[in-house]
Amino acid sequence: MELTPPGPRGIPPLFARLVDDSALFPPGEASMPEALRAHFETKAGEHAGVLGVFLCQASRLPELITELIKVKPKQPLPLSLIIDTGLGGVPKAISIVESRGELLALRMVEMPAPSDVDEVWLERVSEFVPEDVIRVVEPRRGVGWLDGVRKVIEHGSWPKIRCGGLSSENFPSVDEVADFLSVVSASSGASFKATNSLHRAVRHTAEGSGVVHHGFLNLLVASARCLSGGDVRGALEETDGESLAKEAKALSDDAAKAVRALFGSYAAASFAEPVADLAELKLL
Repeated sequence: MELTPPGPRGIPPLFARLVDDSALFPPGEASMPEALRAHFETKAGEHAGVLGVFLCQASRLPELITELIKVKPKQPLPLSLIIDTGLGGVPKAISIVESRGELLALRMVEMPAPSDVDEVWLERVSEFVPEDVIRVVEPRRGVGWLDGVRKVIEHGSWPKIRCGGLSSENFPSVDEVADFLSVVSASSGASFKATNSLHRAVRHTAEGSGVVHHGFLNLLVASARCLSGGDVRGALEETDGESLAKEAKALSDDAAKAVRALFGSYAAASFAEPVADLAELKLL
């Protein structure tokens, strides 16, 4: 299933549908009415082509549906369903979404993997989620992590990499991200999703915490280098935004589409921040 068609209003292929809306999740934790209002405002705005799907927890589906009935959207809301009710709750959640086809269009289902990424568990994921919906599974970082990533790919799902969080332990090292990219890019036709703490385009040290954050533009350029045999770790470590932007601009449309076939999308609590960074770097 193609998730990144060329964006409307002249959005470059490298950034089309790149940013999924996770306004309901930390650190934003917007209310449902606030999150939906901002999402639909963005969809009507100048950079709508950068916006991907709306993320919502399975446990909050009734709340989402109640608010959408009030909003009366002209088209169904493209949805990524975040499973927070356990694997056993997936069929019921999907059934609820499919019963409200005038309000919701299920594009993606995301869930954490158990500590041991079990083949039987992955088979159940494949059985529960319709074939035309993207399955995203997040193996837990640690011993044997990359084996879990490989298993997820072998079962036809996208592996997810968590790039940050509420504590420094949630931030993977450059080597860990590079190893993850190497595994995914080595698997023909595989795609991945990224999440958490990718608010800014370029790698930087956060004020206050002093924690170094990965940049989503770093990840895009690193993905391009993965495909071309370049210096992936160098791209992930780069803090010069202009240098990264120059390399991104130099990609042909075909190369950009190949990058996005690998790097499917990432979730961000703020849409304004990534768009502002891309505009400042003259990439939009």
